[in-house]
This record gives sequence, C-alpha cells and structure tokens, in this order.
Amino acid sequence: MSSKEISPLGEIKAPLLEVHPLTDAAEQEQDLKRKIWVESKKLWHIAGPTIFSRIATYSMLVITQAFAGHLGDLEFAAISIANNVVVGFDFGLLLGMASALETLCGQAYGAKKYYMLGVYMQRSWIVLFICCIFLLPIYLFASPVLKLLGQPDDLAELSGVASMWMIPMHFSLAFQLPLQRFLQSQLKTAAMAWVCLVALLVHVFICWLFVFKLQFGVIGIAATNNFSWWILTLGLLGYTVCGGCPDTWSGLSMQAFSGLWEFVKLSAASGVMLCVENWYYKVLILMTGNLQNAEIAVDALSICMSINGLEMMIPLSFFAATGVRVANELGAGNGKGAKFATKVSVVTSSIIGLFFWMLILIFHDKIGYIFSTSKPVLDEVNNLSLLLAFTILLNSIQPVLSGVAVGSGWQSYVAYINLGCYYLVGVPLGLIMGWVFNQGVMGIWAGMIFGGTALQTLILGVITIRCNWDREAEKAKLHLTKWSDPKRELN
Repeated sequence: MSSKEISPLGEIKAPLLEVHPLTDAAEQEQDLKRKIWVESKKLWHIAGPTIFSRIATYSMLVITQAFAGHLGDLEFAAISIANNVVVGFDFGLLLGMASALETLCGQAYGAKKYYMLGVYMQRSWIVLFICCIFLLPIYLFASPVLKLLGQPDDLAELSGVASMWMIPMHFSLAFQLPLQRFLQSQLKTAAMAWVCLVALLVHVFICWLFVFKLQFGVIGIAATNNFSWWILTLGLLGYTVCGGCPDTWSGLSMQAFSGLWEFVKLSAASGVMLCVENWYYKVLILMTGNLQNAEIAVDALSICMSINGLEMMIPLSFFAATGVRVANELGAGNGKGAKFATKVSVVTSSIIGLFFWMLILIFHDKIGYIFSTSKPVLDEVNNLSLLLAFTILLNSIQPVLSGVAVGSGWQSYVAYINLGCYYLVGVPLGLIMGWVFNQGVMGIWAGMIFGGTALQTLILGVITIRCNWDREAEKAKLHLTKWSDPKRELN
C-alpha cells in the first residue's frame, strides 16, 4: 500500500507525518553524538582541573625529595622513606575514608539537597580528625618500626626525625581531603586547581629558602610540607566559607555530630576499599627487595613505579570525576544518566590508557633514561616495560569502575572484592611465579597484575554491566532520605 490513501469521497489523503528510516537513524546518531559531547564536557569539567590538582600535590612530595637529594644520600633516603612509607600509609587510609563524601555529597547535590553537603563535610572532619589522633603513633614511633622492617639504624633514626616534623601536615589532611571531595561534588574543581597552583609555588620557594639559604637540613625539608599543605587546606577552606559555596555552606552545624557511627562505617568501608589498592604495589616492592641480588631489580622496579605513579594521576582523576557524575545522576533519580556517564568515562579513560600503553611499547628501551644512566638498571627497565604497559592499561579502566562503585555507594562490597583479588589471589600468585617458578621480579609483578588487578577489573566490569541502574537510583533516594531526614537528625 502506498503512503497515500483514498477517502470514501474520492479525495486523496496524505499522511501528516511520513517516516523516513534513514532520516530517523541520522537524527538518532546526531542525538547520540550530542549526548556524548555534553557528558564529555561534564566529565572533563571535573577531570581536567583534578588532573592538574593531583599532579601539583604529587609534585610537592617529589620536589621535597629532589631538594633533599642536595643534602646527601642519607638525607635523600630518609625523606623518601618518610614521604613514601609513613605519609604514604597515612595518606592512603585518610584519602579512602574521605571518599565516603563522594557518595554522600555527590548524591545530595544531584538531589538538590544542598544544605546537607556542608553537614556531611563537617561529619567527615570530625571522623578524620579522630582517626588522625589514632594514627599519630605511626609518626611518633616511625624509627623503631622501620628498624623492625630491616632498615639500617642511621636511616631509620633520621626518617623518624623527619616523620615527627611532618605531624602538622598529618592533621591538615583531616580537613583538606573532605574539602576537596566537598568541592568536587559540586563541580568547583577550577577553584581547587588555582589553590593547588599557589600551594605548589609556595612549596618551591620555601624548599629553596630552607635548604639553600637557611640551611635547616632534614628538619627544614620535612617542615616545608607543613607550610604548603596547610596553605592548601586554608585556601580551600577560605574559598568555601568566604562565599565560594553559598548554597552548600551555611556555617557550622550541630547536626554534624549526629549519625556519626553510620558515617564511620561508610568511611571505614571506603578506607579499606582504596587502601588495599594503594598498598598493593608497595607490597610488590617489598617482595622484590627480598630477592637475591635485588638491588638492580628494586631500582628498575622503582623507576617503573614512578612512571606508573605519575600516569596514575590521570585515571585517579577520572575515578573522582566518575564518582561525582554517577552520584549526581543517581541523586537526581536518573539511572539512565548514571549508566551513560559510566560508559563515557570508561571509554574516555581507556583511550587515554591505550595511548600511554603504545607510548611505553614504542619507547620501551628509552624510558629508563629519565631516571638513570646505569646500563644494568636500564636493561632491567627494558625487560619490565611490557608489564609496565599492561599495568598502565589496566589502571586506566579499574579506577573508573571503582569510581562507579563510590558514586553508587558500593564501598563495602568492593572492599571484600579488593581484599580477595589482591591479597588472596594476586600476592600468592606473585610469590609462586617469583620464587617457585624462579621468574624473579617479572614473575612477581606478572602474578600480581593478572591475578589481582585484572581479576578485580573483570569482576567490577561484570557487576557494572549487570547493574540495574533504575534500582540504584531508587536506593540512592532512600539513602538520602535516611541520611537527611530532619527528625532523624534531631534524635
């Protein structure tokens, strides 16, 4: 039958709307492109400044170590251990606990319950400050702990002195990390980037002043972290309370002291989830250090981990951006929006990971020159470059899936998954391949990559694909009602 019909009166009637399949397909394709463009802009609005902020803060620790290198080998090693072991352990745990705000603040912002963002942040301040008090012995007794771990006495003593002088920085994290998540959740990442830039410039100046002009030695180097990290904290706080967040900050509230136990449980689950990830590759270095004639292997592995750590600032920024976008959409009751945000985030981060994967494979015999000129070390870096490339590729996907978990509030489930994949499968497999099959550092690393990181990525991928996003949106609505019901807050 033609698209035209003849009426009983003999009139020819044409349909009001003719369907053109090709035109509809083109319109759907254009609509999809527009949606991807809009979502990508939202994603990069968070991820772009966050990448800069993370690189800036990471650079502060690197710059501290670089200035310490001008004091001597012992001083350089002491500052490196204080930064990477003591502060690294502390920072990983507090960062994980602060990520609970990415769920709560992100969903509250999406639901337009703006007042609760300030209350949630104040609860996080309380919980993290108390946690800092309990973590204080890590700094106070760093020397004896490092001696127990096999460090030479002179190095352990000097590292302990440096750690003691970093205690003010330790307490700054209790306020700074929640402030960062609070601002990220409402897309105020540009302000964070500017504050980080100022803190970085101040840090460089203070390091130069304390090392070259005042010659304060290790104590001066350690103290520089206190200045720059508190400038970063006070800068973010000043922006928040001085009008930068008029909808979400209305001053201190007594409501921050209610519901603390439930907040502690969510923060603890978040802390475990991220800590087991952050500490995983530190275990790799410790196991490599126990190999026979491990000096070259440890040096080469440290170079690879430095490259991996710097590149990880990009996927970790997508971790934060994905958590915010998913939480915002779920808080607004838009399950399909959360699903679409997840797809765009995974594809974008994977493309970036593929780029760096190819870069490592192309320059596999040259990347070591950035850090060393020793031929044995460079040869070992060349041997490890393939594993480094696949680690970077997997780490471009895994943090995004973890960001989905944080945005959806799955921290407690993912904590169990991480523990099982990393420490019940990955570490034992690394031990078997390294020692039983005599594959050395390559065997340890390969076992930990494919037995831990790849398995965890696969499981999180399956969970994300099978997720019922409409149901997650309903759960977010119930969750917000539970956490922000005025009657509950007063009881």
